[in-house]
Amino acid sequence: MPVTRFEITLRRPLADGESFGDVGPYEEIRGRVHFEVDPEHDANIRVTDIGLAPRNTDGLVEFSSDIVLLKPVNGERGSRRMLFDVLNRGRRVCLAQFNNGPRYVVTPDTGPEEPIGVGNGWLMRNGWTVVWTGWQADPPPWPALNRLYAPEARNPDGSQLTGRIFCQFQSMAPVPHFMLSDRDHTPHPAFDLDEQDALMTVRDQPDSEPTEIPRSRWHFARDENGHAIPDADYVHLDDGFEPGLMYQLTYTTVGAPLMGLGFLAMRDSVSFLRNGTQEQGNPSAGQIDHAYSFGVSQSGRFLRTFLYLDLNQDEEGREAFDGIIPHVPGGMRGEFNQRFGQPSKDLPSVLAQLFPFTPGESIDTETEERGALLRRLRERGASLKVFFSNTAAEYWRGDASLIHTDPDGGEDADIGDNVRIYALAGAQHGHGDWPPTDTRSADGLRGQNLINSIDYAPLMRAQLENLHKWASGGVEPPPSLYPRIDDGTAARALDVARRFDGIPNSNPPGHVPVPRRVDFGKDEAESRVTSLPPTPGRAYGSVVSDVDADGNEVAGVMLPDVLVPLATSTPWNLRHPAMGAPDQLIGLTGGLTGSTLPLPRTRAEREEAGDPRRSIEERYASKDEYLERVRTAAMEQVGQGYMLEEDIERTVERAAERWDWFTSADRRRRE
Repeated sequence: MPVTRFEITLRRPLADGESFGDVGPYEEIRGRVHFEVDPEHDANIRVTDIGLAPRNTDGLVEFSSDIVLLKPVNGERGSRRMLFDVLNRGRRVCLAQFNNGPRYVVTPDTGPEEPIGVGNGWLMRNGWTVVWTGWQADPPPWPALNRLYAPEARNPDGSQLTGRIFCQFQSMAPVPHFMLSDRDHTPHPAFDLDEQDALMTVRDQPDSEPTEIPRSRWHFARDENGHAIPDADYVHLDDGFEPGLMYQLTYTTVGAPLMGLGFLAMRDSVSFLRNGTQEQGNPSAGQIDHAYSFGVSQSGRFLRTFLYLDLNQDEEGREAFDGIIPHVPGGMRGEFNQRFGQPSKDLPSVLAQLFPFTPGESIDTETEERGALLRRLRERGASLKVFFSNTAAEYWRGDASLIHTDPDGGEDADIGDNVRIYALAGAQHGHGDWPPTDTRSADGLRGQNLINSIDYAPLMRAQLENLHKWASGGVEPPPSLYPRIDDGTAARALDVARRFDGIPNSNPPGHVPVPRRVDFGKDEAESRVTSLPPTPGRAYGSVVSDVDADGNEVAGVMLPDVLVPLATSTPWNLRHPAMGAPDQLIGLTGGLTGSTLPLPRTRAEREEAGDPRRSIEERYASKDEYLERVRTAAMEQVGQGYMLEEDIERTVERAAERWDWFTSADRRRRE
C-alpha cells in the first residue's frame, strides 16, 4: 500500500466536544501522511515527470502531505460515508458550502491549530467523515495552510530542469512589482535576470490584442523604497503596474516540483482510510464504505483534471471514490500535472481551457480533435458517478456551457451516462453576501452594483445526498438542468446583456469576453508546453441562460430567490472605477461576482424611476403572502429532488430577512 505511515500530531474534540444529533461528538485529527509509489505502475505513470523523480532503495518515489480528519468519536454511529474536501489553495471549502460555516480565511499569522468552525453542523449530524489532504506543493509558507511535500524532478545528471513559463498578473491598486506567482504562492523564479527573450505584454480584456512592453522598462526585481532591487522572484515595471489591466509575462524558470503527485496524495490517502487496518495506523479502520470528493473553483478544476487523467484506480486496482462533484470549475482544467505548473492560476490564458470539455464524445471541427473528458473512465467501464455543478457566473465567464454543447455552441452535446450537469440559476461564483453591499467581502474589490446575495447552500446539500444515493443504492438523481439550445433557454451573453438597458442603474456589460482556442504547442501527454506565449485561435461558441422580463434567468436549478423574486439576481457585475478597468467584469482573473438589482418597492417608485419591472407592492399583497409563495416554491424544489425537506424552514426564515431588507424605507440609502 502506498501509504507507509499515518503520523498523528494532534487529536482533540471537535467544537469543544459538541454533540451532533444521534451521531454524537466528533474528534479532530491532524497529522502527516507518508507515501511511497511505484513510478512505473500503470496507476501512476500519467503523473508528469514521475520518471525523473528521485527514488529510494526500493525504486519508489517518496512524498508526504498534511492531513486533517473529522470523524465521529463513536465510529459505529457514523454513516460510513467519507467526504474528501479538495483544498482550495490550501484552504478548506466544504464547511462553508454544506454547513453554512464561515469562509475559511487564512493569514500568515493564523495558527496551525486554529479551531475549525463547523457552521450549522449539517455534515456532522448526518455522520459524514470529512478529510483534507494537502495536494498543492506551492501554497504560501503560512502555518495554517495544508500542503503537499513533493520532490523535484531532475535531469539525469542531477541538475534542475529549466524551461519557459507563461503567467498573468492583475491588481486592484497601483503596484510597483508583482511576485512571480499567484496570491503569494511559492514563485517560479527567473533563471536569468537579464533574459532578453523574456516578453511582457498588457491588455485591458482577456480577448483584446496585447501590447508589448519594451524589455528596457521592466526587470526581474522588487521595489524597495522606490528602488528596483534585482530579485529572481519578482517582476518590476519602471512606471508601475496599473490597476485592472492584465499583464502577461513569458520567461525561463528553473526547478520543477512534481505537481501531479497531488492527485496520488488524494487518491491514496482516501484508499488507505477506506481499506487500511488499525494495525497500519488507520484511524478510520472499518468505518468507511463509500467515499466522495468535492472541490470548488480551483479545486473543482483539479477534479476535472483528475477525471480526465482517470487516476481514480489505485495500485491495487481499487476505486478511491464512488462519486465526485467538481463545483464551479466551468469547463476548465488547469496546470495540476504540468512541468512548471501553476496550480493556483485559473485563467483562459494559461493551460486551463483545453478540449475536450464534454463528459461525452465531441469533436472540434476547427482542429478536427475528437475526445471526451471521461473517455479513459468509460473505456475501462468505471461506474464512477459525477455531478458537474456550476453557477450562472461560469457561463458568463464563457466556459461552462462548453461542457454540454459542441465547441462552437451550435447544438447540445450528448453528456453520456453516470453524469448530471446542474446550472445554479442567477447565482455568482461563490455564495452571495448578506446584507447586500457593493464591496466583495473576500478581498474588498468593489463593484458598480450591489453584490449578488443568493445563498445556494441548500442546493449543494441536496446534490451531495443525491450523489450518495445514486452511487450507493442506484437511486436516480434529478435530471440535469442547464441552458439548452434545443428548447431556446440558451442565448449569447451580449444579447442577454442588452435586455438590461431599460432597467435603471443596472450597469450591464458592454463587452463579454469569450474563450478562444489556444495553441500552447503541448506535447501528446499535455505534460509540457512548447509554444509560449500561446497562439490564440478562433473563439469558442459560449452560451448563457436567457432571462425573463425581470432579468432573472430561466434555465437551471432555481432557488426561491429567483422563482419568487425581490430583486434581479445577475451573475455579472462591472468593476467600480476606483478599482480600475470599469468596463471589465469582476472576476475575469478569478471567480465572477454578480449583482443584486432590487425591485422597486412601490408602483410610484417604479414609475418615477421608469423601471419596467413590477414593484414588490404590485407582486405581493403582504409579507405573509410572499413567504407562503416562497414556501410553495421550496416545497416544489424538494419534490423534484433539488432541495432537502429540512431546508424549507431555513429558506422561509431567510426569505423573511430578505423581505425586511428589500422593503425597508431606507433601502435606497444602503444601495
